[in-house]
Amino acid sequence: MTVPTLAGQRCTLRELNAGDAPSLARHADDEAVWRNLFDGFPRPYTMADAVGWCAGGWRDAGHVWGIAVQDEVIGCVGIRPDNGWLRCNAEAGWWIGQAFWRRGITSEAVALASAWALGALPELTRLYAPVFSWNEGSTAVARRCGYVQEGVMRRSAIKAGQVIDRALFARYRAPA
Repeated sequence: MTVPTLAGQRCTLRELNAGDAPSLARHADDEAVWRNLFDGFPRPYTMADAVGWCAGGWRDAGHVWGIAVQDEVIGCVGIRPDNGWLRCNAEAGWWIGQAFWRRGITSEAVALASAWALGALPELTRLYAPVFSWNEGSTAVARRCGYVQEGVMRRSAIKAGQVIDRALFARYRAPA
């Protein structure tokens, strides 16, 4: 899937390319980043992982953007539509390098991607974001971007061999 470039004041969301691999690998290979992402996110995050992702591996994950600050990719944000009878839903996910935390960049990136999805995907009525219960940063991002907490999914995921809780946040398309 191709994605449009979305420009904000703090960051630009753009399609990933092979040249982004070094910066992506540098920011992704951080235990603090990995701790808040699904178990499939590699640890360590190698240059080979980054090359595979930037060279097109992201295309299998829905609509994915590199979060660029001064043209350096420092993380990713994605919208992955559900299929079939659940196609009115899409999962939103994001991560950003620790050096850029608490600057409003992630909130801007999630807001840009969410607004794009609700405007560009006509069947979409709901975006949802399952956030690890301990992840206060992503909880704050979700709330700042208009997501509301729908509930807590107790013991609903495994991270680093431990069963954990996740909070479920959602944002809805305004009724016509």
